[in-house]
Amino acid sequence: MINSALPDGIKTPINICWLRRDLRLNDNKALYHALNSSYPVLPVFIFDTHILNHLSDKKDKRIAFIHQTLEQINTLLNENASSLYVLYDEPMVAFKKLCTAFHIKEVFCNHDYEPYAIERDAAIQQFLLQKNIPFHTYKDQVIFEKSEVIKPDGNPYTVFTPYSRTWKQKYAQQKETIYRSEAHLSRFFKTKPFPIPTLRAMGFEKADLQIPPINLEEQVIAYYHENRDQPALNGTSCAGIHLRFGTVSIRELVKLACRLNEQWLNELIWREFFMMILFHFPYVVNSSFKKRYDHIQWRNNEAEFELWCKGETGYPIVDAGMRQLNATGWMHNRVRMITAGFLTKHLLIDWRWGEAYFAEKLLDYELASNNGNWQWVAGSGCDAAPYFRIFNPATQTQKFDPQLTYIKTWIKDFKPGYLPPIVAHEFARKRTLEVYKKSLYNG
Repeated sequence: MINSALPDGIKTPINICWLRRDLRLNDNKALYHALNSSYPVLPVFIFDTHILNHLSDKKDKRIAFIHQTLEQINTLLNENASSLYVLYDEPMVAFKKLCTAFHIKEVFCNHDYEPYAIERDAAIQQFLLQKNIPFHTYKDQVIFEKSEVIKPDGNPYTVFTPYSRTWKQKYAQQKETIYRSEAHLSRFFKTKPFPIPTLRAMGFEKADLQIPPINLEEQVIAYYHENRDQPALNGTSCAGIHLRFGTVSIRELVKLACRLNEQWLNELIWREFFMMILFHFPYVVNSSFKKRYDHIQWRNNEAEFELWCKGETGYPIVDAGMRQLNATGWMHNRVRMITAGFLTKHLLIDWRWGEAYFAEKLLDYELASNNGNWQWVAGSGCDAAPYFRIFNPATQTQKFDPQLTYIKTWIKDFKPGYLPPIVAHEFARKRTLEVYKKSLYNG
C-alpha cells in the first residue's frame, strides 16, 4: 500500500488543513484559521495521481522539491508531537479514506484558481457537504483574486497598466495582515509520526536538487530594475518556484517590494493579472485570448521544434536559454521572452507547443503565467506585444549579453558559427509578417 498506513479509526474530533500550493506553516491563512478553530488540526497533503500520472520524467525535480519540503514540515511538526499526513491518491478517494480513518469536523484549505483545481475542490466540497463537514477556503496565494480588482463598470481588466494602477490603489487602502501560526503549534493534533510515501513508492526517483534558492537580499531587490535583464548576473530573486508551491508568503514579498523596488512589485502584480485573466477567461488554456489569432497558419515543423527544444538552432542566445532550461529547470526571464519569440515568430510554431514544453521543464511552472506570457509573445493574448514585434536575437544579445558571458556558460563549446542558423532572421521576419497579416485580416 503506497499511502501512509491508515490509522485504525481515530475517534478524536479533529479539523483538517489540506495543504496544496501553500507548503509552509508560517503566514498560511487556511492554517491560521484552522489552528484558531475549536478542534486539533491535522495537516494533510495529497500527492494527486491525476497530476503525477501525466509526468513522464520520473526524476521530476518538482516532485522531489515537494517531497523534501513536506519532510521539512513534518520534522517541525514531529518536534511538536504532531505529524503531517500524506496520501498518494486521487483527491476524492483520499478524502473518502480520511473520513473513514478520522472523525473530521471541518476542512480548511486555500483557494486554487486553475480550472482542474476549481473542479476538484467543488467535488470535494459536495462530498463533504453530504457528511455535514464544512469546507472552508481562503485567499492566500495572491493579494487580490477573481473580481477584487475590476473596472468601474464591473468588467475585468484586460490591459495590465490600468489593472496595476487600481491594484496599487486598493493595496494602499487595505490593512496589512500577516497570519502568524508559529504561536499556535500546540493546537496541532497530537499523534505519533505518520510515514510519508517515498518517491520510489510513487514511481519517482530522487533528483539532484538544484532548485535556485530564493534570494531576497536587499541589494538584489533594490537594484532589480537595473539588473533584471542581464542573464549573466545574479540579479533576480528566483522567487517563482517558491511562489508556485507556497514555500514563501506573497504578503511578505509584496511588503518587501513596496519598500524596495516598484519594478519587482510590478512583476508580482503581473502574476496576479494573469491569474485573474485565467479565472475570467478559462478558454485561454487551449485557445488564444484574441480568438482571431487561432487562425494563424502555423508551420509546426517537428524537426525544427526538436532543434529548438535541444538548443541547437544556431542562434546562441536562444540555444543557451534552452540548454539552461533543460539542465536546470530554470531560465532567465529575458531569455524566456527571446526563446519564446524565436519559436513563434522565427519558426512559426504554435505557441501551445512551446507552452507545453515549458510546462514540462520549468520548475516554477504556473499555468496562468506560463500561458499569459506565451500568448503575450505570440501576440494572441490580452495586452500582448503587437504581432509585428519580432525580437532580433543578435540585437538582444548585444543589449543583454554583450560579453557573451551567459552564452558561453551554457554553450560549453561555443565559437562563432558553432551551428548553422536554422533560418535567416530577415527571411523569418518577412515570412512571419506575411503569415500573420494573411491569417488575421484575410482568414
